[in-house]
Amino acid sequence: MLFPATVQAALQIALRTGVIYLVVLIGVRLSGKREVGQMTPFDLTLLLLLSNSVQNAMTGPDTSLAGGIIAATTLLVLNYGVGYFTGRDRKLRKFVEGEPALLVRDGAIIQSHMDKENVSPDELQRALREHGISSVSDVALGVLEVDGSISCLRYEDVKTANSNPSHHRFLQKKQ
Repeated sequence: MLFPATVQAALQIALRTGVIYLVVLIGVRLSGKREVGQMTPFDLTLLLLLSNSVQNAMTGPDTSLAGGIIAATTLLVLNYGVGYFTGRDRKLRKFVEGEPALLVRDGAIIQSHMDKENVSPDELQRALREHGISSVSDVALGVLEVDGSISCLRYEDVKTANSNPSHHRFLQKKQ
């Protein structure tokens, strides 16, 4: 079968796909911050199984070509819409993407933030090495960004950061 039986079936696919998109978006948002490159084999396995498990929930009994196209188009339109609106609304962006988390302040690890964000000491050490920093004590500020990357500023870099109003607001807010 190439096409859904009725317009009602096509609308039902679009609605089901929209609901699944929102549920998965919220689930991914709640699962924490990780870059695709930082995914563990467990994260990748979960993502693959999740996509397979929600496929039937989106299209239901409709296995037509058009049903798949309707589901894919709905996902693309919703994704574009979320990107469009989060780019224009700070509160929505904060809800969808989250906000940065302070992991290191003045050379000291903030363990409660590390635990809350599920960042292991090994991940923090890897980020330090990537920034050419040998010890946490050399870090003035370590931040888990909303994209899952960890940014680190040395003490000499803080002077530059303090001159940037957006960094200054972050530093003031997180103290």
